[in-house]
Amino acid sequence: MLFDKVAAVERRYDELNQLLSDPNVASDLGRMATLARAHSEIEEIVQVYQAYRAAQSELADATRMVEEESDPEMVELARGEVERLRAEQEQREAQLQRLLLPKDPNDDKNVIVEIRAGTGGDEAGLFAADLLRMYARWAEGHSYKTEILSHHETGLGGFKEVIFQVRGRGAYSQLKWESGVHRVQRVPVTEAQGRIHTSTATVAVLPEADEVEVEVSPQDIRIDVFRATGPGGQSVNTTDSAVRVTHLPTGIVISCQDEKSQLQNKTKAMAILRARLYQMEQERLASERSEARRGQIGSGERSEKIRTYNYPQNRVTDHRIGKTVYNLAAVLEGDLDEFIEELAASEQAEKLQVIDED
Repeated sequence: MLFDKVAAVERRYDELNQLLSDPNVASDLGRMATLARAHSEIEEIVQVYQAYRAAQSELADATRMVEEESDPEMVELARGEVERLRAEQEQREAQLQRLLLPKDPNDDKNVIVEIRAGTGGDEAGLFAADLLRMYARWAEGHSYKTEILSHHETGLGGFKEVIFQVRGRGAYSQLKWESGVHRVQRVPVTEAQGRIHTSTATVAVLPEADEVEVEVSPQDIRIDVFRATGPGGQSVNTTDSAVRVTHLPTGIVISCQDEKSQLQNKTKAMAILRARLYQMEQERLASERSEARRGQIGSGERSEKIRTYNYPQNRVTDHRIGKTVYNLAAVLEGDLDEFIEELAASEQAEKLQVIDED
């Protein structure tokens, strides 16, 4: 079954190669881009399959040498090759299984990340600001672009809420693991007696949806405009440029006031609204498919405590995979790759287990 699927992918790869070399296709930039994207998505599968077949051919030769060679020394060398090539084949087969797992259709999308202060008062707001910086640093290190869409500051330089966009292919595939409750244990700047406090912030990572994927009827929204305000409620401009969008069927309310024009703020608010509506629909479909599988890693449940940042012990622990590192400062500077890679590997193992059970 596995190799039937791989052979079909290889045939499709050969078809795409022929199409991409067709002058008529080359003149159609849109079609060319679509075909090139499809070619890129399956190229690794074909390369691994070709390496598997090469090892298979070499294994047949080495096995034949063990059976037919009369020189004991050559036989021993051939046996060593047989062992090596069998191990390589097992490795390639496991790699093909992973590559053929169903891909999350949202993986290539941009994301909208929402960070909200949880328990802990001003300290929770400061922690929310730390998380924003952490993700911004990570994005910068991976050549992604970030833009703040909406924010509500606290008096000490923290955030009650901050919503930002991360743009770049594969952003969702990397950051989707961050949804959940993040917990910090440290001595707050407002603590006079040096006691350690525990505070939380909630992170939601939403795949960005375009207008084609989520159509919002004008009759379903109410738009209010008001004057932008800063910390403490003071007015920060003299025009009604801030925008509040209310989605009447769901009651979702989005406010944006970072830009100087109503149009810009409305555009940002609608982008956030579409992302939330898209996420709601994805969760509904996932629930319908299998209620029992919603506990999978990466489910994005906001109530799930996923990670603890402990300052006294210089420790960061991801509770989903039981991983602890002792380089808290580096993590808060955006060094998240170790967590992301192991969470992705864990999800792959979960999917393979589900396939085996089915």
